[in-house]
Amino acid sequence: MTDPRQAASPSPEFDVVVQRNIPVTMRDGVTLATDIFHPTRDGQLSKEARPALLIRTPYNKDELEAAMGYNRWFAGRGYVCVIQDCRGCYQSGGEVNFLFPEAEDGYDTLAWIDQQPWSNGRVGTWGTSWMGWTQTAMAALGPKNLVAMVPNMSGADAHQCTVRQGGAMELRFIAWAFWHSATNTQAELKQDPWVDQALNLGAAAFHDWLTRMPIRPGQTQLALAPAYERWALEILTHSDRDEYWKHPSVCPREHWDNFSDAATLIVGGWYDSYTRATFDNFIGLSERNRNVRLLVGPWTHGSSKPELSFSGDVEFGHDAALDSFRDVHLDWFERHVKNDKENSEDGKAPVRIFIMGGGSGKRTTAGRLMHGGRWRDEQEWPLARTRYTPYFLHADGTLSLTQPADTDSSTTYRFDPSNPVPSNGGNISSLAELGPLPPGIGDPAFAPRDSRMAQILEPGGFDQVEHEGLFGCQPPYLPLGSRPDVLVFQTDLLEDDLEVTGPITVTLWVKSSAVDTDFTAKLLDVYPPSNWYPRGYALNLSDSIMRLRYRRGPE
Repeated sequence: MTDPRQAASPSPEFDVVVQRNIPVTMRDGVTLATDIFHPTRDGQLSKEARPALLIRTPYNKDELEAAMGYNRWFAGRGYVCVIQDCRGCYQSGGEVNFLFPEAEDGYDTLAWIDQQPWSNGRVGTWGTSWMGWTQTAMAALGPKNLVAMVPNMSGADAHQCTVRQGGAMELRFIAWAFWHSATNTQAELKQDPWVDQALNLGAAAFHDWLTRMPIRPGQTQLALAPAYERWALEILTHSDRDEYWKHPSVCPREHWDNFSDAATLIVGGWYDSYTRATFDNFIGLSERNRNVRLLVGPWTHGSSKPELSFSGDVEFGHDAALDSFRDVHLDWFERHVKNDKENSEDGKAPVRIFIMGGGSGKRTTAGRLMHGGRWRDEQEWPLARTRYTPYFLHADGTLSLTQPADTDSSTTYRFDPSNPVPSNGGNISSLAELGPLPPGIGDPAFAPRDSRMAQILEPGGFDQVEHEGLFGCQPPYLPLGSRPDVLVFQTDLLEDDLEVTGPITVTLWVKSSAVDTDFTAKLLDVYPPSNWYPRGYALNLSDSIMRLRYRRGPE
């Protein structure tokens, strides 16, 4: 695919006129508030039918556009841009029900666009996270006018990963319910003014509720927002993978065969909370011979993160950052929505990934580890030339290519669920809570969400050492690997460069005195001690979890 760092945008050709809060009616009668950005000349709406771009968001369409400006920018380049508050959010009607309404609501919105005189019948979609889910959800119903998508950091199978993982709950979505219910200004949700005050100013912090899990009905401030409490408890307690988890809005995997034939640019990050899903979507659509491309950088989760060269405490070098993620979108839409035949991708590699590592290991002036890396084009994923190489765990803590001679060896440890191992970085997003209102603002409705968000856990790469302020840590602050409930297996110092690129699995033979329990595994890149890091640096690369009752499958 085209080098994303070299995408360049044309100058705007049009002025822009905005129609705000147009009600778009869904099949069940609920109306969703929708803004339309029209390309114009001399302030007059053109009668010419044009291609359209659509983004559907639970994060306040007005605040999103004020922060990013994508819709006005795209409209200046000839697209009619449509941005819509999702059901139950801000100025739209209905109730929030996790992701489940997004398939039908997205499909109905596309059908509405198709009926407008300004539409030429070709629509592209874009957005990150939930806004990525909205794209795959509507695509699963096969809309004919959806011709291009750019789902950035989005899901493939919510039960397998991203909402639950290996049977365990990713608590970030419970955190999402807490902070989103507080910041959502929908009039129906907050008919009583005291509800807004209670959710924002009088409620217990989510990091405190984390110490009292599992939450129960009526126990937390979510009881003041019943729709949120209902779905939060559903995803928390609905642990088996049944029809609930196969809905097109939460499990694109089950519906890839039905996807509209839209050219799809899938974007993800190595430290994103949707990394596995990013690759799963690419593999699934590729196997169905769809026009799909993949772009993966060393990024954490978020719309602006591809324009950063670092993740957490780790720097990857200037080339890791895209000059303009917006230009990457425009380049895709010019090819596949405007159908620019002169800008074809024929013959170009379908995969572009950032290979992390190879840096100096020094501390940068910003205080980060220089891990380095480089971009590389590939023809497929997983890479056809991958050599799947088993490393064996030994009872003495070594990790080697040699199979243990003693087939009866084992390692035993005790684990206290009330004192879990802290997480330091990794593939995390949305595990946050709301801080106080900014100075001078008394009404939560006037405080931008990002001005109040405080991360409980930071995503990205970090030295795996406890420290003050890291959730779940107490003095003395020591390496996480020194805990008695953590087993460490380490190779000898590598004499030659070693690249680890591809899917990683860990196979364990275990028994436990618990009725059920979780096992986690984490892959680290261990830097030896140096002038910059006298204790060395144990960099987290990847991790996962398995609840033992699901070891033979999620059903």
